[in-house]
Amino acid sequence: MLETIKGKLIVSVQALENEPLHDPRIMAKMALAAKQGGAVAIRSNSVEDIFAIKAEVDLPIIGLYKKDYKDSDVRITPTKKEVLALITSGCDMIALDATRRKRPHGESLSHLVDFIHEHDRLAMADISTLEEAIHAEKLGFDCVSTTLSGYTPYSPQIDTPDFDLIESCVGHLSIPVIAEGRISEVSELRRVLSYSPHAVVIGSAITRPRLITEKFVRVFKDMT
Repeated sequence: MLETIKGKLIVSVQALENEPLHDPRIMAKMALAAKQGGAVAIRSNSVEDIFAIKAEVDLPIIGLYKKDYKDSDVRITPTKKEVLALITSGCDMIALDATRRKRPHGESLSHLVDFIHEHDRLAMADISTLEEAIHAEKLGFDCVSTTLSGYTPYSPQIDTPDFDLIESCVGHLSIPVIAEGRISEVSELRRVLSYSPHAVVIGSAITRPRLITEKFVRVFKDMT
């Protein structure tokens, strides 16, 4: 899979419960549109969406499972329970929060990585800082993604991609670096590609029309 995605675009196809497109059938059609547009893999949230997408397209899938727990701020595949569900979904790679924040029930990140590998799946580390990326590599993750920059209180709170993080990760790691997070314009993608990441994930700018609409509506508000 890592060779398949090298130098290519992965599209994140997700819709949260409070969004109009929250439906596995719609996500499957979004994935088909992404494939027809040239995407080589899909990043998807929830077992239901993954099953629907697998029935529609034959692309590799990076699976994640967003779940809220009261004792932790970690949301992306936080515990072994979510990892096991993703394994049953048949996804090719499992993405999980690899930040330094406490996991629900005090679960161990290293144990989760080992569990994923024991079931013959690749493990993607969603990180927010270079230090977390380096730690993820030491734990045995197969790749890292810059997904969570801006989602932890100690990472840069910016509206643009975290170019510095992408460049630093590429420069310091030997495992593949997947650039993801707030890539909204072609010019931003060109700059991201100048740092030579292994692949790029784009989500909201392609598959979340409510957020896309809000972006343009803000311009009208700024002009009045």
